[in-house]
Amino acid sequence: MEAVIKINELKKSYDTILAVNGVSYDVNRGEMFGLVGPDGAGKTTTIRMLVGLLNPQGGSAEVLGYDLISQKNLIKDEIGYLSQKFSLYGDLTIDENIEFFADIHGVKNFQKRRDELLDFTRLTPFRDRLADKLSGGMKQKLALACTLIHKPKIIFLDEPTTGVDPVSRRDFWKILSNLLKEGITIFMSTPYLDEAERCNRVALMDKGNIISCDTPKNVKESMNLQILEIVCSPIRIAYNKIKSTTGLEVQMYGDRLNIAVSDYEKDYALIKKIFSENDITEIDKRVITPSLENVFIHYMSK
Repeated sequence: MEAVIKINELKKSYDTILAVNGVSYDVNRGEMFGLVGPDGAGKTTTIRMLVGLLNPQGGSAEVLGYDLISQKNLIKDEIGYLSQKFSLYGDLTIDENIEFFADIHGVKNFQKRRDELLDFTRLTPFRDRLADKLSGGMKQKLALACTLIHKPKIIFLDEPTTGVDPVSRRDFWKILSNLLKEGITIFMSTPYLDEAERCNRVALMDKGNIISCDTPKNVKESMNLQILEIVCSPIRIAYNKIKSTTGLEVQMYGDRLNIAVSDYEKDYALIKKIFSENDITEIDKRVITPSLENVFIHYMSK
């Protein structure tokens, strides 16, 4: 595969805080690459460096074969960027916002492209509505249409569905899937591990470091542990007892526990003993495939 983004030992600090700590990885043409991690992991800083808004303090990177420092202006002509707080103009309509961004990018005869994007994002019926009057999900779709008006080869999306309702999130992901069919490379950051499952490859990031970088399937298999899911009551007592008296990793999700086990028979026997000694009732149990969330917490605990 051809790498269209090459990152080598990239670094960035803010005073004493090391935001991006010498990370290295490639992103291939036509793939959806997810940078996944909690707030403060370094995701936004990474994207802002790659789109030319921040200068790195170490390492190097290439985007579409252009050097990140010396050829920054050439990169900007070939990419689109959707930030966490995309600046739409509330007193302009949908049509006028897209026209404004077409003008910024020097796109001539943009009307046909605008109609295609409005149809693509299902915004055509609302094209005369002011941006301030749009829902959160519609604003994000308009922001994406503005990002795509000049036909970029790579789009960078910084947590594009944060604060968006579930239905709009689903619509947004359908749009992204169609962009992949057009051959556009998508580099996105997200705090949502369920969204990361949809990416071709993911990089798990925490405190400026890349913990793991591979396909979601390979990342999950790298854990080399089973997840024992137990529904029990009282759940909090069960969680606290397992956490404090065993060396097992345990996570609580509503009415169930996810416990990472290496030896099912031995570890389950230990859990049953804890339940018996503390009047905890087991309602149901099953062994499940680790999720990206299980894996991420596992690596962070290390």
